[in-house]
Amino acid sequence: MSATPSSSKAEATLAPTLTDEELEKLLSREASAFNREVEVERILKAFKLNPYDILDIDESATQEEIKKRYRQLSLFIHPDKTPHARAPEAFDLLKKAESELSDKDKREDLDAVIKQARSLVLKALNLPLSTADNDPQLKGLQPPFKVRLRLQSKELLIDEEVRRRKAIKMNLANEGLEARKKDEEAATKKRKAQEDKLWEDTREQRVDSWRTFTKETRKKKKPKVAILG
Repeated sequence: MSATPSSSKAEATLAPTLTDEELEKLLSREASAFNREVEVERILKAFKLNPYDILDIDESATQEEIKKRYRQLSLFIHPDKTPHARAPEAFDLLKKAESELSDKDKREDLDAVIKQARSLVLKALNLPLSTADNDPQLKGLQPPFKVRLRLQSKELLIDEEVRRRKAIKMNLANEGLEARKKDEEAATKKRKAQEDKLWEDTREQRVDSWRTFTKETRKKKKPKVAILG
């Protein structure tokens, strides 16, 4: 059944109308919410052993650039602003990544591994180790040089982590062995102390027993037989 002119007019009056500006703001908010969730997913999928990967920033970035990038991302995907269920986890990963890159020793160790990875990639391409990142020979590579560097760095960092965990496991095993040895030594000392105390506590008893034994032995001793001449 077709709508009457009066009903169509009423529906048109009730239907909300948006200006171009309001529609643009609505679409912008929806796009922003979508982008926040996309960024959370990116962080969660990033290689956890490489804070550069988590922050999605170049290895040559300065400390100020790293802090600026962290502030931007942490505000962008903050759990209070993002409905994504794992936003708190992504937020913690960002914080950890920034902390590691702010630690001079940790960043130097990480950069050393990345430098080694860079050398391996350049050797595989038959290029000198002095080749700059903007060298024309690195342009147009498939996969790109940066991707190759990240993949090689990932392999080395995984190897480092495996060695680190093995070392921890070995140290824990050694500590356990040392702890058992100390426990055994302590038990031996305790047992020896108990034995010494028991020996001292029974001294009088042993002396009395010896005296009794001596007396009984004398009583049982046969008298000398006189020889008649």
